[in-house]
Amino acid sequence: MTDIPYHTALIVGAGPGISASVARGLAAAGLRVGLAARNVEKLAPLAAEIRAQTFAVDATDPARVARLFDAAGSQLGEPDVVLYNASAGAHGPIAELDPEAVRKAIEVSAFGGFLVVQQAARRMTSHSRGAILLTGASASVKGYPFSAAFAMGKFALRGLAQSTARELGPKGIHVAHFVIDGGVRSARRPDPADRPDSTLDPDGIAQTYLDILRQPRSAWSLEVELRPWVETF
Repeated sequence: MTDIPYHTALIVGAGPGISASVARGLAAAGLRVGLAARNVEKLAPLAAEIRAQTFAVDATDPARVARLFDAAGSQLGEPDVVLYNASAGAHGPIAELDPEAVRKAIEVSAFGGFLVVQQAARRMTSHSRGAILLTGASASVKGYPFSAAFAMGKFALRGLAQSTARELGPKGIHVAHFVIDGGVRSARRPDPADRPDSTLDPDGIAQTYLDILRQPRSAWSLEVELRPWVETF
């Protein structure tokens, strides 16, 4: 299989699920990996496992996101792969949602994505290469009852991905959005005994992320939808 043509990755919104599996895959492929989150203590075991650097960041704060990229550049080398994996929601009936909770959810899911993409673009454009990956969800393409805040944030992130892909693609920067259309398997969320394979394996998701990074630029995917093979449409 073709090697990943990048050297340094920064994952913003890192945690134990998709981003941890992607981080392991990137490290195994020989990339230096940085992990960024509000709470870096939770990242310690993963960082030790793959020898990653950790960075504390509030992805909704422009100054802190800029400092994150400066710190990653000095400690790891300028990232040429950036993954935005942070998201938030405010669940409940539309008439009862706390406006501040909704504002925060949209800031994390969408505005934080914009800040990270902006910083990545400023650095990658000068080199005419790089990859920016954005993690979406079922809510990126369809809103569900009691989930308006999450849907608004994810719809906005998808719009950011589409616009940025068309702007930056001709400059050599691959922007791809991933619609994770289903529940992601974890220790706290195993497959039901009567429905094996009904959740998405995070390692399987990560394999698709890594495959996207290996694509020749003559045939880049800008969006990929992933769902369990047993799910009914």
